[in-house]
Formats: sequence, structure tokens, C-alpha cells
Amino acid sequence: MAVRSRQSEHPQFSAKAKFIHSSPYKLRPIVDEIRGQTVDYALNILATTPVKRVVPIRKLIQSAAANAKFLKSIEAPGLIIKDIRIDEGPIFRYFKPDAMGRSSAQRRRFSHLSVVLESIESKED
Repeated sequence: MAVRSRQSEHPQFSAKAKFIHSSPYKLRPIVDEIRGQTVDYALNILATTPVKRVVPIRKLIQSAAANAKFLKSIEAPGLIIKDIRIDEGPIFRYFKPDAMGRSSAQRRRFSHLSVVLESIESKED
């Protein structure tokens, strides 16, 4: 007898952003602060954080909340951040001049962001 994994009956809404021009190591501490919080609380935290790196994260959460509103008419206060992750994107390598005529390798890191939102009513069940 095959065992099926139970699919969640509760609606989930996601959004992705790829090739963000910031290192995943710099974005992960910001994301750790908002994981598991409501969307309104997370957007307030990101709005008051004085770092330019929060802009793509804020836009991504707003996009997922807009998906929820468009698909199921669920407003942002009724959503919670179920999963948010920062994955490593490609690394562009280039060389710059260094001391004594040598060249040093420089690495430009990119990030891939993804977020999954879930309604608060389904979280309480």
C-alpha cells in the first residue's frame, strides 16, 4: 500500500526574485528577523531598517501579498510568512590589479529569494 503525503488544504502564496545584486550572507540576518511573523509586522520592520539591502526583500513580500489578494482576496494582515529563504545565485568572477603587478580575483555574489505566505486562519487550525 502506497502512503501519500498529505497535501495542505490551506492556500499558500509564493513569490520569487532572482539575481539580486547582494550577497546571501548579507541578506540572511535580515530575513531571520522576519521569518514566522505576520506580513504587516515584517513590512514595518523592513521599512524602519536603515539598510538599502532590505528593498528587494520588502518588494518580494509585497508581491506575494498582492498574489494572495488577487487569487483569494486575502488581505496582508491575514497572512503570515511561512517560509522565506535566500539561496546563492551565480558568482561573477573578475580580476583587478593588485600590488607589484599582480592581479587579484574579485567575486561578485548574487542571491535568489523566495517567500511562501499562508493565511493566519489556517495556521491556527
